[in-house]
Amino acid sequence: MQNIVDFVLELDKLKQVTRKTRVLNSDRYENSAEHSWQIALLASSLAPYAVEAVDMDRVVAMLLVHDIGEIETGDTIVYAEGGWEERKAQELACVTRIFGMLPAEQGQRLLALWNEFEAAETAEARFAHAADRAMPVLLNLANNGQSWRENGIRHQQVVDRIGPPVRQGCPALWDYLEGRLAMAKEKGWLA
Repeated sequence: MQNIVDFVLELDKLKQVTRKTRVLNSDRYENSAEHSWQIALLASSLAPYAVEAVDMDRVVAMLLVHDIGEIETGDTIVYAEGGWEERKAQELACVTRIFGMLPAEQGQRLLALWNEFEAAETAEARFAHAADRAMPVLLNLANNGQSWRENGIRHQQVVDRIGPPVRQGCPALWDYLEGRLAMAKEKGWLA
């Protein structure tokens, strides 16, 4: 029991990882734990739009563990260029340590889910990636492009970085976002 309690208390650190997008109707930036919770619910709500049959329990579990490595690396805006290989190696070391706090079978199961998400080769991982990439876009659209404007993000950056994984994992969601991104560009929210 103590291993599980230690593990869960270690996860509390994810609440301290600040992201670049503000929560709606607030000056406060979201944290990575809130992001993980919200995209798990987004994916669950989008289940009817999955192009392939997906095990939604696996999708939700992936989304709940996918950012745990940020406990040690912090969050990096998705549009950042370069440094991703080093960052992912650091995240892997972090999640290996944290999942290692659990009894072996449980820790290995969570590490396998984390690795599956990172590889994005299964239908579940592709669907999870779609939700993960879409949520910051949805928040920016609702916040008048807040983090895009603050970070000088260009329309083409969003399309190039967000489009492929969302289109691959949930084409209906990309269809929804594509027109709204064009509108955001027209409004000057994207450079």
